[in-house]
Amino acid sequence: MTSPEVILVHGLYHQPQHMQPLREALEARGTTVHVPRLHRGSLAADTNAVQEVVDACQGGPVVVAHSYGGAVAAGVDGAASTMFVAAFTPRAGESCAQLGGADAPVNAFVRPHPAGGTFIPVAAAVELFYADCDPRAAQRAVDLLVPQASGHGRGVVQAAPWERSVSHYIVCSDDRAMSPALQLSMAKRCSSYEVLSASHSPYLSRPEHVATSVLRIAADR
Repeated sequence: MTSPEVILVHGLYHQPQHMQPLREALEARGTTVHVPRLHRGSLAADTNAVQEVVDACQGGPVVVAHSYGGAVAAGVDGAASTMFVAAFTPRAGESCAQLGGADAPVNAFVRPHPAGGTFIPVAAAVELFYADCDPRAAQRAVDLLVPQASGHGRGVVQAAPWERSVSHYIVCSDDRAMSPALQLSMAKRCSSYEVLSASHSPYLSRPEHVATSVLRIAADR
């Protein structure tokens, strides 16, 4: 079987570089990996950026989405399968803000940024996002965080092609940024799911495990 193309879709406050451990784990197994940059100003703009990458692939790729990236992936057409990693799985007409609710764990740590938008304070970021990561890897990840323009999480998904194809969810049972109970409820929308003892960022703390799951669903499509 020819190795699939994989598109990694990062979350709010993050950059493509955050996905490097998972990218390397997949590339070591012969997979072509793309990691587009989001933060284009709106959910629609972010979705269009990923759609362009999907359209340039030789065949239907596997889209792997983390956190807010799930809303981006939800609106992309042409993916052979979609994996959600501690991610939102919106249907048409839904947003991350609607699914997460006002009491989402991350909300308590969001602060206004002096230049506009919001940011996550450094003092909170490790426990919130990277609690089970190697300390040096966690610090590097914190250093890569960027401010986030407002409004992305309130963007409404206009269509949800992901519901028509194979989908898989990794529930992170030790997540401190997104409720594991919420994750489980969204996981039940997918074709299959698994529960992983990990914090919010298993692409960083458990990249080999996530890579194995990606290739497994690629084989099932």
